[in-house]
Amino acid sequence: MSRVYIFSTLLLTALITGSNSFGQDEFPHLEGPYMGQKPPGMVAEPFAPGIISKEGWQLEGVFAPGMKEFYFTLDRGAAPNYKVTVIGFRQENNVWKKYIEFKRRGEITFSPDGRRMYMAEGYKDRIGDGWSERKSLGPMIDRKDWGIMRLSASAKGTFVFDDYKTKGIRISWFRDGKREAPKKMGPVVNSGTLTAHPFIAPDESYLIWDSVREGGYGASDLYISFRQVDGSWGPAINMGDKINSDKEDAFASVTPDGKYILFNRYVDKETDNMDIYWVDAQIIEPLRPKP
Repeated sequence: MSRVYIFSTLLLTALITGSNSFGQDEFPHLEGPYMGQKPPGMVAEPFAPGIISKEGWQLEGVFAPGMKEFYFTLDRGAAPNYKVTVIGFRQENNVWKKYIEFKRRGEITFSPDGRRMYMAEGYKDRIGDGWSERKSLGPMIDRKDWGIMRLSASAKGTFVFDDYKTKGIRISWFRDGKREAPKKMGPVVNSGTLTAHPFIAPDESYLIWDSVREGGYGASDLYISFRQVDGSWGPAINMGDKINSDKEDAFASVTPDGKYILFNRYVDKETDNMDIYWVDAQIIEPLRPKP
């Protein structure tokens, strides 16, 4: 089974080194957009190397809408008593500071308006400068027979989420003010193995996910499908060697400003080194079907 997939379900099997420490005293003074990092070009590179992406594993990097908050996940424990933790940073007076840390209960994503933080089958609402307690999305989504790792929402309220128990990705449309029952997406998306971690564009124009498929670069690759005029999803397109590698590439999301893709790469299995990478989102455009 893919190590990426195991991490996502919290069935972690790695010993984590003591370098996974992110107290404010150990966090350098960073100023400017994107956690003070120089943006990447058209070839993926580590995000904040030696600062965020360092020894051990760091994953699920995501900026909140407005680009003033950044969150990522790490493990502060060791087998068998894992302490999977979300670390949040906030830009104040142009300087990035750690401001929150909490137990991970599902991958962090945001509603496009930034008012809601999704955490698998749960969510938190923004209250002032902070967040509410985690709440359930209700019985239509929060089911014991499903195992949701990531839920992604469009501006219209459409949910797309994975399910490690029954395998595959489901979609739940929000139409005419009503939530429709989730349905498993077709073989365009649900082919191959370890299909997971979907990201739906805010305007629902495309869907990105990871999967192990024949003809890929090795292990899990990132794929994209574009929404067609008739509402169907176009063919799954491997996103290419500028973002995919012979290692496991997964957990992709596009920054709220639409400029970059953040994702994870399992750099070295022997040392359990998984890092956050990023790349210019313009790599999407050559893949987009021509009118």
